[in-house]
Amino acid sequence: MNKKLLTLALALALCLSLAACGGKKEEAETPAETPSETPAETVTLNVAASPTPHAEILNQVKDILAEQGIDLQVHEYGDYVVPNTAVEEGEEDANYFQHIPYMENFNAENGTHIVSVAKIHYEPMGIYAGKCTKLEDLSDGAVIAIPNDATNEARALLLLEAQGLIKLDPDAGLAATPNDITENPKNLSFKELEAAMLPNTITEVDLSVINSNYALQAGFNPTKDALAIESADGTPYPNVLCVKEGRENDPAIQALVKALQSDAVRDYINETYGGAVVPLF
Repeated sequence: MNKKLLTLALALALCLSLAACGGKKEEAETPAETPSETPAETVTLNVAASPTPHAEILNQVKDILAEQGIDLQVHEYGDYVVPNTAVEEGEEDANYFQHIPYMENFNAENGTHIVSVAKIHYEPMGIYAGKCTKLEDLSDGAVIAIPNDATNEARALLLLEAQGLIKLDPDAGLAATPNDITENPKNLSFKELEAAMLPNTITEVDLSVINSNYALQAGFNPTKDALAIESADGTPYPNVLCVKEGRENDPAIQALVKALQSDAVRDYINETYGGAVVPLF
């Protein structure tokens, strides 16, 4: 009886030993799980822009940038000040709304450090009819509304000079103000307003000189509705993508530049704005 129990115990121990070895072998032969690849982190790029045409143009490149892991967030602003202060303070990564003379003047007046990273397009400024519907019918003492910011005011006056309505001191250049008018045969007076307000007050004055982005926003077609318009040849007013100094070479910024200067964007601008916005690349 003892021998039988001993034999049974030995047999049971042998079975358990074989089972354990078999389990270990099976576990060893089971391939280790391959760790899943961690997806690349998406980069968010915040850009301040005027609604028309800047934000519209930016929205055309969202998908292009998304394929590169860049989430482009376009924030619309209705003025010419906050987009620059937001970039200076780091609330926005870039802005797209201004031309180079405005940027340079803004930096000089506000101590900011905004720089251009790419020229994208040009918007010809135009003279629009208010109470007067033809330049040749402009009466003595007529009132003309113009932008009140330094660079766009000079730009408006230069356009009026090109139409023979006034003459400016040639030394004033891109900093001209009504004080630099040397000849004013029709005794014109000038109503200086924030650029965004010009389309809203057009019926209150004889003529308005309006930036094309605000003209487009108000439903005007600068190439058809303006009584006179700037020439794009050799323009000193290219609209630019801007960042705070030091961020010019950020990979996401450079990806945005490449996308904005693509053939697809050039075609979009030409087909959408019909000459009211002119690509510069």
